[in-house]
Amino acid sequence: MAVLLIAADAQEFRGLLKYCRNVKPLGWPVHWARAAQLNGRELWMAANGAGGLRAAQVVEIAKAAGEPEIVCSVGFCGGLSRDLQAGDIFVAERVQAGGREYAVVKPESSRAHHSGVLASVDRVAQTVEEKAELRARGADAVEMEAGGVVARAAELGLPACSVRAVTDLAGESFGMDFNSMLREDGRFGTMRLIAAACRRPLSTLPELWRLGKRSHLASRNLGEFIAHCRF
Repeated sequence: MAVLLIAADAQEFRGLLKYCRNVKPLGWPVHWARAAQLNGRELWMAANGAGGLRAAQVVEIAKAAGEPEIVCSVGFCGGLSRDLQAGDIFVAERVQAGGREYAVVKPESSRAHHSGVLASVDRVAQTVEEKAELRARGADAVEMEAGGVVARAAELGLPACSVRAVTDLAGESFGMDFNSMLREDGRFGTMRLIAAACRRPLSTLPELWRLGKRSHLASRNLGEFIAHCRF
């Protein structure tokens, strides 16, 4: 039985792939999917775009392909707690989504990480004010896919978890409107990003550079953590 890892974008797996062996494509109807061996175990990795609905579709596809042992929503997240810094690992103990709160499995690891409540919402949390509102509801970090994963896994009787790496902080707002750049296929439009950067280069280019640098750090730390934890 395989461990199924679900992300929004393939770049979120970049740090993990260097620990994997026998990586090969999976013929799944998603944006990106690979099978691999990790520490002697079968691993399925899939990215199908941003949002809970697209992530939930991957759970269904994997279930039809052969029941996974556990389903894990992985990738980047925003910090809501002031304790979370860029590159930190966050392991969910519960997931808030759609007005419900789901208990999830917590992978075992001796490596440094934070844990707590993960808010899963249907849009990018753009501003300090949005993040503060989610924090007031008891959440420590925020992202967009885990809610769909854990809800669908619960319906199918599969254990689920979520491991994330921080890319933006509680006290930071995005100058760019990332929600307007999200296409129907769940991907952020490159041309929309370029157009926004050209309109306000002095503010947007440093923001994109910072986000790119943090995403690289988050992917590296996430891969290292997953490669050395026990599901």
